Amino acid sequence: MDKQIKPYKDSELGKKEQVAQMFDTISKNYDGLNRVISLGIDVSWRKKVVKLVSENNPKQILDIATGTGDLAMMMAQLNPDKIIGLDISAGMLEVGKEKINKANLSDKIEMVVGDSENIPFENNTFDAITVSFGVRNFENLDKGLQEIHRVLKPGGKFVVLETSNPTKFPFKQGYKLYTNIFLPIVGKLFSKDKVAYSYLSESANSFPFGEAFNNILTKNGFKNASSLPVTFGVASIYTSTK
Repeated sequence: MDKQIKPYKDSELGKKEQVAQMFDTISKNYDGLNRVISLGIDVSWRKKVVKLVSENNPKQILDIATGTGDLAMMMAQLNPDKIIGLDISAGMLEVGKEKINKANLSDKIEMVVGDSENIPFENNTFDAITVSFGVRNFENLDKGLQEIHRVLKPGGKFVVLETSNPTKFPFKQGYKLYTNIFLPIVGKLFSKDKVAYSYLSESANSFPFGEAFNNILTKNGFKNASSLPVTFGVASIYTSTK
């Protein structure tokens, strides 16, 4: 993926800082807007992720780029000892904390401001690590994956949910129209940040998917990398182990 794709092309900040700024800005209306943009299908994708994570009966789970905590909250049903939600955006985490408190899950889920490329935990800490719609925002993809590999326990599972591009007609053409026209228009209408959803669509279209991402996982030390396209290939779920 071209790491030069950034939210604010006229800003001198690095991608990491720009991503944090962008999500802080859109944090208050992110959940509602995300449901509209994804037509609610993202909920079913996350359920598939939870099922895959459950296979290892994990006790310590790290959810990177946790945002407002949707996936972390869904994984609480697995009854782990602890779930850490890590995100670079303090604004997104504040929204997530409110949701977690309302759901009486604050004893199970801890929200932490942190960087995926400098994860503040010891080697071999977590039984399972997840990232949903976050790896394409890493400033340095390889470094982020190496950090994830470091804190994952041997035998632990890494599950990624990320956008991908359909390859078959007519879904390929329809998805291009959706991401290039519909998504930015809706984002501009309902978001305070006029460029955020243009960035999200551009980064989605450029992210390496399928075998390309499996190969990147393997290059960074993960084993048994596999991908599962969902909803005609508009997203993919990747699983791998350490």
